[in-house]
Amino acid sequence: MRRPARRISRGGAAWLSLVLLLTPVPAGAGPKIVQDILDNGLKVVAVQDDKSPVSTIQVWYKVGSRHEPQGKTGLSHLLEHMMFKGTATVGKGEYSKTVARHGGTENAFTNRDATVYFQKFAPDRLELALSLEADRMTNLLLDPAEFELERKVVMEERRMRIEDDPTSLVVEEMFASAYKVHPYRHPVIGWMEDLAALSREDLVRHYKRYYVPNNAIVVVAGPTDPAEAIAKVKAAFGKIPKGDVPVETAVQEPPPLGERRVKVKKEAQLPFVFAGYPVPRVGHQDEYALDLLAQVLAAGKSSRLYKSLVYEKQIAAYAAASYDQMTSQDPALFYLYAGVKPGVRTEDVEKALYREVELIASQPVPEKEMEKAKNQVEAAFILGQDSIFNQARQIGQAELVGVGVRYIENYVANIRKVTAADVQRAARDYFSEDRRTVGILVPVPPKTKGTEPGEGKPSE
Repeated sequence: MRRPARRISRGGAAWLSLVLLLTPVPAGAGPKIVQDILDNGLKVVAVQDDKSPVSTIQVWYKVGSRHEPQGKTGLSHLLEHMMFKGTATVGKGEYSKTVARHGGTENAFTNRDATVYFQKFAPDRLELALSLEADRMTNLLLDPAEFELERKVVMEERRMRIEDDPTSLVVEEMFASAYKVHPYRHPVIGWMEDLAALSREDLVRHYKRYYVPNNAIVVVAGPTDPAEAIAKVKAAFGKIPKGDVPVETAVQEPPPLGERRVKVKKEAQLPFVFAGYPVPRVGHQDEYALDLLAQVLAAGKSSRLYKSLVYEKQIAAYAAASYDQMTSQDPALFYLYAGVKPGVRTEDVEKALYREVELIASQPVPEKEMEKAKNQVEAAFILGQDSIFNQARQIGQAELVGVGVRYIENYVANIRKVTAADVQRAARDYFSEDRRTVGILVPVPPKTKGTEPGEGKPSE
């Protein structure tokens, strides 16, 4: 983030200027959602929620670290920084000042599949917000001096967030090992060597290639009538010509043929274990079972991993699992991880992590525990809907990965359909030893003055 899916088809005349009212919703029963695709290919989703006192505008560009050429990692994130450095009409620093002057907030983030810019404003500032976003979609300056300055900022950000954070280094190394050919193996922030070699011309090509209306989704959410919101989006963006977006070649990651392991030796207080298993992309029939499996394993202090490793065995400072099927366009990873307590062997913690999944694979989760997990998922989902920003972000992500708004509408119902047998089968099918990649942090003592490289024995 700034400051220290399968793609939607672009072809077919039926997509152009099509307004689709997804669900006739009675007044007061929920948000009204309308979609449109402009003549230049820009996808627009307007969400009317009269309970919200503010509006949010999000522009989702379908470009992230996965779209970067070999040796050019970090382009998408660096371009995100440069989007705040001025256009031909809005000077350096004026974008953020203008937003603040009108009582709004703004920021951005980059991930493996997308770069997203967002603002939150009073509803009567919608036209201003859209005009600012349309301006920097096509008029970015990319000043050479600002490029050199911001590249150094990103390199320092990498040092602070990754290279000086031992657990982040483990995660980065594990991803690089888990994916052999898919570009998910590259860090979003980029490799340091690539960042040092990037040129302004690399950034200009990246901007012109991907920052075009037919490679973007605009989500407007708030109390504004959807027809009015779409008309304002069309007024702001409608005259921007579509671009020639490269056709993305599908990358199939070959199946793992055995466990992969990496060790990171770094100055650190305690060891850390991070294991990832490849799981299907969003839209697969098993995703809801995997979601509940993560909930059973890691939702709070009553979850299985915390109870077993932290409370009962007292071998880990923390233990958790993570599966967020909506953050990746292609098949992602399901993670298990734990921080090893002083005096405990790393292999004992690692085995204890795997044991909890093996128990679920061999014994169905009791019905009471299943119901608790479903209630937790549903409660978190409903609470998330209270935020107009979260609503817009869920919709943008669903559109990005290709499952659409219907996915969100049906999410809770699909969670409710999952059985204990489904969760057991998912644990059995996806969590074998041969499918996992493991990253281990091996703490080494801090270097002292006069210590030669290689001196000192790692603490494993």
